[in-house]
Amino acid sequence: MSAIPQPGGEQPSLRRYLDQPRIGPTALRIVLGARLRRLRQESGITRVDAGRSIRASDAKITRLERGQVGFKQRDVADLLTLYRVLGEDERAEYVEMARQANLPGWWHQYNDVLEDWFELHVGLEEAASLIRSYEVQFLPGLLQTQDYARVVTRLGYPDSPMSKIDRLVELRLERQKLLYVAEAPILWAVLDEAVLRRPFGGPEVVRAQLEHLIRMTDRPNVTLQIAPFSVGALAAAGTPVTLLRFAEPDLPDKIYLEQLTGAIYLDKQEEIDQYSLIMDRLSAEANPPQDTVPFLRSLLDAMS
Repeated sequence: MSAIPQPGGEQPSLRRYLDQPRIGPTALRIVLGARLRRLRQESGITRVDAGRSIRASDAKITRLERGQVGFKQRDVADLLTLYRVLGEDERAEYVEMARQANLPGWWHQYNDVLEDWFELHVGLEEAASLIRSYEVQFLPGLLQTQDYARVVTRLGYPDSPMSKIDRLVELRLERQKLLYVAEAPILWAVLDEAVLRRPFGGPEVVRAQLEHLIRMTDRPNVTLQIAPFSVGALAAAGTPVTLLRFAEPDLPDKIYLEQLTGAIYLDKQEEIDQYSLIMDRLSAEANPPQDTVPFLRSLLDAMS
């Protein structure tokens, strides 16, 4: 492990983040918070003293350092002064990152339907280099057809008007564009067999969805495995799990556990290690990727 740079010493330039189009505002907030936390700790300054310098509480410093809230450029400037970061160029990069971190992401156009707890996931997904998921109920949103997405969205929002359902489906389709951009993330999904056998929407919807999955396996950044009913060890996961991994050192891995009306985000190293081990076991127990297309075709043949 490399030594932690001291204030005023050599640190990787923040410019590397500012010049990357896929590092959106959510990721920038987390990077900026991590950098400021590191500067504070290296300077031997408490959260209480840091909060006092920007006319705030230590609780706000905690939220800022965890990237949970936006940054005022004035606050960033005052913290940099407290942490003895005085070089004009370096300070300018921090302030510019604060500005960009406060810009709305593309998903903000869906604020009328986007749940607060899911907004963080969309922003992190945008910056991820690897997305690993295990699904037991529905297909991953990034792999759903429009018709399938509409059916499962109606299940989640049974009393909502169709206008809201349509907006949520549109948001899901917009997210899927991530898989087609330059330097797209790797999507590695393990599906319980039950996910593929649930007749959501009827035969035509299911058939179109299975055909779409077959096409998606042709993409170099998509790996799809199926866990057949004969595999029992998969119960170790218990619930759907998504692991988000990032290429940038200031962005820690995240575990995303979605629930009916919310989500849990985990980023402690021991939690990441535990779920990474579970994901590795799931992948080892599931059918190998080369068996996926024959399995999907067998399901299609059974529907004929």
